[in-house]
Amino acid sequence: MSNCFGTWGKWKDPLQTTNGPTRSSMKTVLPLLLLLAAAAAVPTSVMLPLDVINNDGQLSDAGKLKNQFSQLKAGGVDGIMTDVWWGLVEKQPKVYNFDAYKTMFHMARDAGLHVQAVLSFHKCGGNVGDSCNIPLPSWVLDIGKTNPDIFYQGPLRQPDDEYLSCGVDNIALFQGRTAVQLYSDFMNAFASSLSDLLSTTITEVQVGLGPAGEMRYPSYQLSKWKYCGIGGFQAYDKYLLAELKVAADNKKRPLWGLSPPSDAGDYNSMPSDTGYFSSRDHDSVHSKYGHFFNAWYFNRLLKHGSDILSQANSIFSPKRVEVAAKISGIHWWYDSDHHAAELTAGYQNVNGVDAYLNIAKMFKRYNVTFDFTCLEMFDQNDSCKSKAATLVKQTRKAAVTAGVEYAGENALPICTDRGCSAAQLNQIVYQASNIKGHNIKQFTFLRLTDSLFNGSTWQQFVGFVRDLTNKK
Repeated sequence: MSNCFGTWGKWKDPLQTTNGPTRSSMKTVLPLLLLLAAAAAVPTSVMLPLDVINNDGQLSDAGKLKNQFSQLKAGGVDGIMTDVWWGLVEKQPKVYNFDAYKTMFHMARDAGLHVQAVLSFHKCGGNVGDSCNIPLPSWVLDIGKTNPDIFYQGPLRQPDDEYLSCGVDNIALFQGRTAVQLYSDFMNAFASSLSDLLSTTITEVQVGLGPAGEMRYPSYQLSKWKYCGIGGFQAYDKYLLAELKVAADNKKRPLWGLSPPSDAGDYNSMPSDTGYFSSRDHDSVHSKYGHFFNAWYFNRLLKHGSDILSQANSIFSPKRVEVAAKISGIHWWYDSDHHAAELTAGYQNVNGVDAYLNIAKMFKRYNVTFDFTCLEMFDQNDSCKSKAATLVKQTRKAAVTAGVEYAGENALPICTDRGCSAAQLNQIVYQASNIKGHNIKQFTFLRLTDSLFNGSTWQQFVGFVRDLTNKK
């Protein structure tokens, strides 16, 4: 569920960086953090393993999970977050099996835990931390075999079967249904099947809107990319190319609609390797053409989110279940004038445009919580221009300005059987604190493991939960 990078390449000690506690200031900062945490009173949830439901649609170890739920509750945890995989539930068109999830959610209810259900319309496998292989439903993949353009395609023109292209959102290619109808039907089936748990146990549904469940394009897939490449634009399937052509023709600039930028490099290019991100020529990111393409690419992603979240709002809001969506923490190349990695993922955060404010305003229309990763990360003075902590602050400000709730996660594991990173735990408390009278709504910890319950690791984690929730 999380796909934000921060430990690739040469790692620097986060306690020697800015935008959070440092070694020299720790004695001063910690009392402040505790005060801020008390003001924030942020409930903590814990993400379950990706394969808590196996490929046969059964709970992997119900007895063990029941015991872990009891331990989490005793440790002050408010709830759990888990993926509800499309590929496990709808193995035949319009035939939905939520039985294993229903059993697990009743176990959570009995333990006194709330549930954040992530409706995952992407495949599991290929992202950071993925421990499972759950593809999209086979009947969807069968359609892709004869029409690979239902999937996103990048500069290499290779279909990516992790998630359907937003270009097919409103085209009836799936046995008479559009992609948006596929998602809407799934959400309706979920609400119907689990109606007895809605609002009391299942308090939030996070709607997957792209790869890794995040509202973005698959611009930095691990099979093609390594940190800190700029990624690749994902608008080469025939449906998005047709939309790009229409947009360019409407601007009376037909040449702009032939393809995404031709000199934007490849997945592992550095900005300096490209004309699009390193120059100020007539076809660069800062040109009229650049403004056109970046805006079209971003607005197409916003429309994708809007089309699906409007359905989610109409289904879950009457049932008093909150809706959330996740935005990826793309922090590399953030401290530059081109924001290349954000742009290829679909976030137009350049040339005076605030991508995250525009996303938050769209979320506001449907009363959607803005969920963001990377709360444990620090700014880095490195060659990749990474500024994760500053990026978090921009997204928090965007949510406050738009008037939407904000929730956070850590992007990468921070606890092992030998303990947790105290610096990163403190950074989360720091980022979760009160800003202009607004607290983050929820923090979700990645992820439940056996080692979390080991001696000192568990004690550190319980102390962290206590700091966030102000439980003494």
